[in-house]
Amino acid sequence: MSYQDKSLECRDCGQEFIWTAGEQEFYAQRGLVNQPGRCPDCRRARKAQQGGGGYAGGGGGYSAGGGYDRPQRQMFATICSECGKETQVPFQPRGDKPVYCSDCFATRRQPAGFGGGYGNDRY
Repeated sequence: MSYQDKSLECRDCGQEFIWTAGEQEFYAQRGLVNQPGRCPDCRRARKAQQGGGGYAGGGGGYSAGGGYDRPQRQMFATICSECGKETQVPFQPRGDKPVYCSDCFATRRQPAGFGGGYGNDRY
């Protein structure tokens, strides 16, 4: 399908903005059927006001500085079930399952024979 630039009116500021053919193609590739109702500046301001924006009410987005920004994750203090050291985990431990520090978790996740027997110094 061939797309052509469209002139739209922003529902927030009332200014006219161009919805480019490339943006229309982007929307179509992702199955989005509604055209944007806000100009890029109002969309950016709305995302910033909502804490980063994104699907289903937020959770991050690209910041103006180019990096990915998302809300700070809540961490919970606990004791590692394997080595006994104090650690922080991104979920509330329930007590019915073991909880591991990042080092013990990494060793438990590594499958036997991973890497063909080569050490980490290979890379």
